[in-house]
Amino acid sequence: MLGFLKEPVVVTAKINVNLVALTVMGLINRLWGFCYPRAVVFDEVYYGQFVSLYMKRIFFVDDSGPPFGHMLLALGGYLGGFDGNFLWNRIGAEYSMNVPVWSLRLLPALAGALCVPLAYQILVELHFSHCAALGAALLILLENSLITQSRFMLLESILIFFILLAVLSYLKFYNLKKHSAFSGSWWFWLLLTGVACSCAVGVKYMGLFTYMLLLAIAGLHFWHMIGDQDLSNVSLLCHFLARGLALIIIPMGLYLSFFYVHLALLYRSGPHDQIMTSAFQASLEGGLARITQGQPLEVAYGSQITLRNVLGKPMQCWLHSHTNTYPIRYENGRGSSHQQQVTCYPFKDVNNWWIVKDPGMQQLVVSNPPRPVRHGHIVQLVHGITTRYLNTHDVAAPLSPHSQEVSCYIDYNISMPAQNLWRVEIVNRESDTDVWKTILSEVRFVHVNTSAVLKASGLSGASLPEWGYRQLEVVGEKLSKGYHQSMVWNVEEHRYGKSQEQKEREVELHSPTQMDISKNLSFMAKFTELQWKILTLKNEDTEHKYSSSALDWITMDTNIAYWLHPTSGAQIHLLGNVATWASANAAALIYLCLSLWYLLRRRRKIYDIPEDAWQLWVSAGGVCGGGWAVNYLPFFLMEKTLFLYHYLPALTFQILLIPVVLQHLGDHLCRSVLLKSMFSALIVAWFSSVYFVYCTFSPVTYGEPALSLTELKALRWKDTWNILIRKQ
Repeated sequence: MLGFLKEPVVVTAKINVNLVALTVMGLINRLWGFCYPRAVVFDEVYYGQFVSLYMKRIFFVDDSGPPFGHMLLALGGYLGGFDGNFLWNRIGAEYSMNVPVWSLRLLPALAGALCVPLAYQILVELHFSHCAALGAALLILLENSLITQSRFMLLESILIFFILLAVLSYLKFYNLKKHSAFSGSWWFWLLLTGVACSCAVGVKYMGLFTYMLLLAIAGLHFWHMIGDQDLSNVSLLCHFLARGLALIIIPMGLYLSFFYVHLALLYRSGPHDQIMTSAFQASLEGGLARITQGQPLEVAYGSQITLRNVLGKPMQCWLHSHTNTYPIRYENGRGSSHQQQVTCYPFKDVNNWWIVKDPGMQQLVVSNPPRPVRHGHIVQLVHGITTRYLNTHDVAAPLSPHSQEVSCYIDYNISMPAQNLWRVEIVNRESDTDVWKTILSEVRFVHVNTSAVLKASGLSGASLPEWGYRQLEVVGEKLSKGYHQSMVWNVEEHRYGKSQEQKEREVELHSPTQMDISKNLSFMAKFTELQWKILTLKNEDTEHKYSSSALDWITMDTNIAYWLHPTSGAQIHLLGNVATWASANAAALIYLCLSLWYLLRRRRKIYDIPEDAWQLWVSAGGVCGGGWAVNYLPFFLMEKTLFLYHYLPALTFQILLIPVVLQHLGDHLCRSVLLKSMFSALIVAWFSSVYFVYCTFSPVTYGEPALSLTELKALRWKDTWNILIRKQ
């Protein structure tokens, strides 16, 4: 039984020396001295804030994209024992001793290093020679811009890693022979494609471009499979379902999981949650949750409430009134009702409280049992402190003359009767009998007499003058056919009124609530709201010193100064390898011209290259050229501040196209021995120039050694480059 022990156990392994060597070179190239400088470098000031918030479990919203990339950076901070205590307020600020610089920069550096062997394997899977694959990897290795971007706490190197991993995984899956379908390796590479695509999208939405490209390629390949008569209908269906599961369903589930982990980690209230709805804020620990805990769920006649406008941007505000009245005449000569002002106030205040009153009864307290307000019910809103009724009438609003003024009614014994009846419309109702709920219900107030809708118009315009204390205007919007969030309100704070006397009621309005009703949102509700905020929340796009246009990237007419030593001339710039960028542009142009030439000739039944070479040329162009196009051209349609680093994913694909074109030229256009020898010599000379440019710009790639004034001026190869030179 133990006879197998008589022979030694032998393990045989194949080691690709090229792959191992490239991996080691990539690690050295990206990791060497990556803790230098021990200071905040460019966008580390931006991403570092989110890492600190993760460490402190404080909720935030970043409109630049999904949370997966931020979580990876935070993972580095967690592994290094970072406590989140650092003030990220200035580029160049020295890191304190509690900041583990090495762990915060480790994951981007590792991702950048692994892009080198990934480039090699992609060319191999595209069926190009190992020499061409080695050239592609070395070009990625010596690209200064990719080195700079991967050595700091930034996301582009992680994005490019997942993009290349997705492409490689799909190519390996596709290259498995038909008889290997549904094998273990077949499933592994197919599933890894979907996982890598989801991770790329989860890091930055730019990953969506490559994901769409791979879905298009997979769809084209499946279309060809349909014409394969050797495959049965059942087999085709299984292939379709497998691809749908791996490339669509699993990536969607994984994308949702990023947000699930993000929301599970960030459970504390912070400065960013004010843009979220009251329901979302109430689900976070501290902040609004501390105030709203224990509130009654159903709004009833006699309820004391605060009404928050749902729009919440550029700032949150609550329906508010105070004893001051509108001026008899405005500065432009128009008259007002001279009644009590109603505004939207961006701070919590006792004057934000209103009482929901039944028009048919005089009492301002909740009956026993409470009578809930439902969709379509008519109510009056009584200001809690002044006891005046919310009113609107056919008088022009102060800042919006085409809308109605909203006031709290004062009876001046003139021909201006009270018009204070409002119909409650629950916008997010499930049925027409829904009860108006605290926090959860989003409601519109429609004026019964004029059909005007209560609207916080000041959120999209100017604030009131000094007589209105610079608060935001509230109007009755007569043209209410469309839906806009500025017309929608939700109850944020709520209590059941018990005091009929005004003095007792004022004391009650200052007291905390008591009843215990939970209003936790489901994960999907929180995900939907957060995803919508990420997609729609846009910061003010301002012109940045180092911003650029997409056209500037092709010829690298711009650079970005990432860091400057406070005393010496040492500095770090995002600058590409000029030789590589020029070669990549030339390769793309040659590929396009040759493809058009071949297509025209093939149309005339003239075949210049064998069919297998043509298929190789087309497939390589679809991956490399297509990858460049989908990651570059969309930026011409974007209305946002753009920087040179946005071009790096497209550049990576364009670099992969260089050895594709070179091998094609060497194999099919250089047909004599002399031409092949001359072509090989040119490639050696060209690659030497790439290495020369890499070495020349290494001081501003790695930040050391410090250069003299003359050396810095010598690096300014283009007048548009901003090399930082200190005044003597």
